[in-house]
Amino acid sequence: MKIGSGLITGRSDDTGGQQLSKIADEIAAFNNAGNEIILVSSGAIAIGSIKLGLKKRPVDLPSKQAAAAIGQVGLMNRWGELLSKYNISVAQVLLTKSDFQDRERYLNTRNTLLKLISMGVIPVINENDTVATEEINFGDNDTLSSVVASKVDADALIIITDVDGLYDGDPAIDKNAKLITEVKKITENVKNLASKNVGCELSIGGMTSKLEAARIAMASVVTTYIINGKKNICIFDIVSDRVRCTKFVPDARLESRKRWIAFGARVSGKIVVDDGAARAISAHSKSLLPAGIVNVRGNFSKGDIVSIISANKEIARGLVFYSSEDIKIIKGHKSSEIEKLLCRKDYEEVIHKDNLVVLG
Repeated sequence: MKIGSGLITGRSDDTGGQQLSKIADEIAAFNNAGNEIILVSSGAIAIGSIKLGLKKRPVDLPSKQAAAAIGQVGLMNRWGELLSKYNISVAQVLLTKSDFQDRERYLNTRNTLLKLISMGVIPVINENDTVATEEINFGDNDTLSSVVASKVDADALIIITDVDGLYDGDPAIDKNAKLITEVKKITENVKNLASKNVGCELSIGGMTSKLEAARIAMASVVTTYIINGKKNICIFDIVSDRVRCTKFVPDARLESRKRWIAFGARVSGKIVVDDGAARAISAHSKSLLPAGIVNVRGNFSKGDIVSIISANKEIARGLVFYSSEDIKIIKGHKSSEIEKLLCRKDYEEVIHKDNLVVLG
């Protein structure tokens, strides 16, 4: 479950901490019925900002990191107090993108979370904003929650927000906007529906980030729900489809290693391909050969993860068999010419199809 800053601080309405207390009650009931729960909880910067007397979320990085350091203590205390009355212990887990980019750390994080769950402890995850920089942060906990859900093979991801779900218009402006109750594929039309919601000035993210989270979760066969936390907080009802919300139904599965390539690993550069290569990769799940490469951006080494670009859009990610310098030499040439151009031939492909993940 991912819970946003507005519900943590009570700033999104006048209910104070009553709604969060109700959510904690439902979490405890679901957990004590033998189910397993991981929380991804925003709120550290928001709580820290309130304690510092700030009316808005800090803008500069040092102030945000200071607010996070102050607020994280209050955030954990709040969850600890709410769940302790049910004899449930919580564990603080602070993560950054770099914890997922390294394969060994990625697996270690997974094992730690699963061990905590087996001990009857509820992990409370937040981005480590105190040390995170723009290069290594997720930017929002929607994405973080979906990556975590993917990593632990969760059955469901519940994103709690202050709207009923995804609408075909902006419900804040259009009273006739209709709720979309089920999404089986995130198309460009669906993406266009995602407009920023007017929310708490101490929170970040919007429907766009929630759609991205759903996309990542769906690729890992994790059913995703976007629900209104002011109305629907019974987890049993949510996962039993008895709640008015938007449900994202997965239709494909990525193996664990490909999930890491697509959503965990650090992207070190870009390879621009022609239309033929783009079709071969996207439509026919083919490997990337040097003949289809038009350009190389950035400096990367053999074994790094890169983005595949076509028509200025990222269509795939993959693990390269050649460095950026080598690819600059062999791009546009046939595989049979690699040995002549490089004085060696490690592989026929620049990226083998087994190391390639099509996005979208």
